[in-house]
Amino acid sequence: MIQPVISTDFPALNFKHRGKVRDMYEIPGHDDKLLMVATDRISAYDVIMDDAITGKGAVLTQLSLFWFDLLGDIVENHLITANVEEYPEICVPYAKTLQGRSMLVKKTKPLTIECIVRGYISGSFWSAYKKNTMVCGFQLPEGMNESDKFNEVLFTPSTKAEVGGHDENISLEQMKEIVGASRAEEIAEISIKLYRKAADYALRKGIIIADTKFELGEIDGRLILIDEVLTPDSSRFWPVDKYVTGRSQPSFDKQYLRDYLSSLDWDKNPPPPPLPKEITDKTIGRYKEALERITGSTYQM
Repeated sequence: MIQPVISTDFPALNFKHRGKVRDMYEIPGHDDKLLMVATDRISAYDVIMDDAITGKGAVLTQLSLFWFDLLGDIVENHLITANVEEYPEICVPYAKTLQGRSMLVKKTKPLTIECIVRGYISGSFWSAYKKNTMVCGFQLPEGMNESDKFNEVLFTPSTKAEVGGHDENISLEQMKEIVGASRAEEIAEISIKLYRKAADYALRKGIIIADTKFELGEIDGRLILIDEVLTPDSSRFWPVDKYVTGRSQPSFDKQYLRDYLSSLDWDKNPPPPPLPKEITDKTIGRYKEALERITGSTYQM
């Protein structure tokens, strides 16, 4: 039976950061590189669950590798290799854990902004719209229904919160004050191009990408696509054949988990509630189906 990887401990490497899902390591003798490991942790409402989703880290890694390759003509990315045999020798003792769920990447300076792109109205954006048709600096038309497609793709950035905190949506104008006007425009343009190409591709595979979150960093002033890309953790994936406007959609992402948690008497603050096996099994099942539909490859671990 495959055991979940909830956290990692590689004594020969320099531990750098533990995020909601990923563990990051610096590699002695390789100051320009990082080792990024996707664990089986899962977060919802910015809270890390105590129960893992076995195999999730491998799904995220395989999907990200696929998208890095497909989207490479739009912007450079941080991937060096995901082949463990090509990692520095100091990583060899940890090869079994690293296999299938890690990437050797270029070290960048991450932006303090999360790049969120939306093609459809859903989630927190829908909740905000119901209170006020002005959302994140966009004046939206009256009378929109939940899950409606926007007339144009929207770039709606947010600030990054520390682990355990909550991200804050900001307008493009507020983002310009943080990173500068020209840089903000460049970030928005790249993010929208990435979304459009990915959404067009996914649609041919029977999946609507309702929204997604990109992470960008900088190397020598250049913008670099980093972290994970277009996974069920960072995106809403809806099956085209079940799409009906005016309601929430079935999905191949962690919305299933969010819906379960929303049905509980839980205030969305730590500690998280325990997750029944049925919930964890169905969640990884949706992740695997997203991988198989998008890439045409079966889940490998």
